[in-house]
Amino acid sequence: MPHGSFTGAARSLGWTQSAVSRQVSSLEGALGGGPLFDRLPRGVRPTEAGRVLAPYAESVVEALGGARRELAALREGLGGRLRFGAFPTADAALVPRALAGFRDRHPGVRVTWEQGLTPGLLDRLADGHLDVAVVSTTSRAPLEPYALHHLLDESLYVAVPAAHPLAGHAGPVRLGRFADADWISGGPHPEGTLLDAALREGFRPRVAHVVAEWTAKQGYVAAGLGVALVPALAAACVRQDVVLLPVREAGAAARAVYAATARGRSRTAAVEGFVAALREAAADVPGTVA
Repeated sequence: MPHGSFTGAARSLGWTQSAVSRQVSSLEGALGGGPLFDRLPRGVRPTEAGRVLAPYAESVVEALGGARRELAALREGLGGRLRFGAFPTADAALVPRALAGFRDRHPGVRVTWEQGLTPGLLDRLADGHLDVAVVSTTSRAPLEPYALHHLLDESLYVAVPAAHPLAGHAGPVRLGRFADADWISGGPHPEGTLLDAALREGFRPRVAHVVAEWTAKQGYVAAGLGVALVPALAAACVRQDVVLLPVREAGAAARAVYAATARGRSRTAAVEGFVAALREAAADVPGTVA
């Protein structure tokens, strides 16, 4: 014992001498190896059992100190991990801006990221593989079981080739004007996609080409093979030979975007910080309402 007495140890710990004595007696009883200290007229000295135990005790103290430091970093958002996922068009502008801001404020947090569609991301969230999922309402996936943090409402654009007759149209257009057009979409059916907006307008779009990746969709539009719906999150990435026409919305916005977290699960400071960074980034995305 560095202090040479229970009294000195108690003074260092801010305990009473009797409390230190009781703790040592309890430890001796729990280990069953006999006394750890010889109680002498002037203080105490470690027994052979005490000398054997000392390095283990030092390791425990060091490990506890490390645990306290890591827990403090976790509480303050300076350490720990963040696992999030996002749907593809959220990665065009929203997520990169949010992640840049988050890293500036939380440089010590380990970040892992994955891309997917809303239903799959929600499954990953429910299974505990993600802490945050950036999702949208177009998938028709049930959002009620999750804690939703509203980020923005998106407007829509119709992408047409530069030579299209409406390419110079001023102002928003009704989707009904494209009822007879060929459409380029990520899936063969409009349900659960952005083309739900066409169903709400009273017509079923004719999907002529199924193209999943947005850059490839633009190529099909530019070649005059059809038109496509583009959400505001992807509008900044349009190529020069494609023109975006804003859609006149009869009712609510075409798509709402949320940061979803699991209900009943504790949120770390890193999760709270990332949701805040997403909200800040959402306020700067053109064509959206945060």
